[in-house]
Amino acid sequence: MAVLVTRPSPDDETTAEALRARGFDVLRAPMLRFEPVPFQDDADATYGAIIVTSANALRAIASHLAGGRLLRLPLFAVGENTAAAAREAGFAEVIASKGDAGALRDLVLASAKSKQLKKSSPILYLAGADLARDLAGELGENGFTVVTQTTYRMVPVPSLPREVYDAFVAHEVEAVLHYSRRSARAFLEAARAGGVEISALALPQCCISAAVAAVLRDVGASQVTQAASPDENALFEALTRALRPRTKL
Repeated sequence: MAVLVTRPSPDDETTAEALRARGFDVLRAPMLRFEPVPFQDDADATYGAIIVTSANALRAIASHLAGGRLLRLPLFAVGENTAAAAREAGFAEVIASKGDAGALRDLVLASAKSKQLKKSSPILYLAGADLARDLAGELGENGFTVVTQTTYRMVPVPSLPREVYDAFVAHEVEAVLHYSRRSARAFLEAARAGGVEISALALPQCCISAAVAAVLRDVGASQVTQAASPDENALFEALTRALRPRTKL
């Protein structure tokens, strides 16, 4: 029996390795495909800091960042995964929030309150094409000027890998992990197109947030578990809770 990971590549392999270390068999079906967007940096712009909500935003412009002026700016990142990608890209001053984009917003506000960050200098937001919340607008309401640069997009994948379809038919999947609303919707569409929607929705659906969990509940999934906080360790704990009643012996 395997846990199905729907997280996009390359992060899906990191998740798979962590699950295997915990004794799980793993199948992977990345439901969103990463595509970089041409980066148009304004060389004359002066920024006070950078904010990033996904490691993909940094991967998309890695060649542009190398040895560039942006690396000298403080970078505020959502979570340790994104923070690690920032350090790997060459940023020396990386400040990581614990949680989601809301926690990142609060971290930026706290830095301004403590005078570590000046509101007078614009913030560069390296973002994806589809945003779950208006982080730039929320910071703008608090007196910041935010310049949003789209560096990548995530494109829904229309089908599941053949081995995943076969695993659903053979009842060899024990749970599905979901990391975003968009990837959850893409998974549902692919499962429906492949004729395995009923089998898929009968399994535990483990979601990284309440918003993601709502997508699964809205289509009738009966075994939906959400992480206590929006991070992978909490998601793994939710997975353990979801499977516990199924492992009595």
